[in-house]
Amino acid sequence: MGRNVLISGGTGLVGREISELLTSKGYTVAVLSRQKHIPGVKSFYWDYENDILDEKAIVFADSIIHLAGENISAKRWTSKQKTKIVDSRVKTTQCLYAAVQKSEYKPSKIISASAIGYYGSTTSDSIFKEEDRPGTDFLAKTVVAWENAVDQFEALGLQVTKLRLGVVMSLKGGALPKMLAPLKFGFASPIGSGNQYIPWIALEDLARMFLFVLEKENTANVYNAVHPQQITNRQIMKYLAKKKHRIYIPLGIPAFIFKIMFGEMAVILLEGSRVSAEKIEKDGFRFFHNEIPLI
Repeated sequence: MGRNVLISGGTGLVGREISELLTSKGYTVAVLSRQKHIPGVKSFYWDYENDILDEKAIVFADSIIHLAGENISAKRWTSKQKTKIVDSRVKTTQCLYAAVQKSEYKPSKIISASAIGYYGSTTSDSIFKEEDRPGTDFLAKTVVAWENAVDQFEALGLQVTKLRLGVVMSLKGGALPKMLAPLKFGFASPIGSGNQYIPWIALEDLARMFLFVLEKENTANVYNAVHPQQITNRQIMKYLAKKKHRIYIPLGIPAFIFKIMFGEMAVILLEGSRVSAEKIEKDGFRFFHNEIPLI
């Protein structure tokens, strides 16, 4: 297997972590970017909205890691924002597919981010596994369309693996700093009922999981990228309060406050079920972090 890896979404939180890990392991990494030049970073230009992708990017790539996608919690879910969320996943994938299809040289594999939103934004007794049926809400339909677009690469002879990401935990960014924010006022409380599960994964483990899939000769088509620990919002907030020596107030912050603040997007805070990590563990992956990283 070649050592050149092309990453879409390579300048985001997850992309930077993966790039650093791969580089430390001797890989040569390049990112796809809308900027013509990024100081200190090997990059190729693309503009997925206009189906533009530097053909030299595909010639460079022995493997592709596809992370591009609008942050689902960046803005309130207006119709315009929903379209942006979908297009930033599906159209970027289609742009990549068209470039690979046209290229005489084909990478050997593509590893794409996906999301546990595939199973739907719900709090249930289920422990969702990769073979379970998708949900029917906005996020689930978005992920299904995204995964279907990625699976097309199999027809071009690429090995396709999708990682359904849970909540990525890191002090460098993402959800954890937001969860820690109320502790500045001296307390922590659950959100809504607090009974919603938060399938999480440490950023370092997620980067290692991408490396694991990259280097594994035979992989499944899809894995859940979550830690095996099954933990609720209530348990997480209690844990954070204890670790940061703050008061834990078990009375949950009412759900209606978040619905007023965020509208439909509030479901990503208020709902969540357990998701199984059994499949990737059986294939040999081992987690380093057994607690949410706070240092």
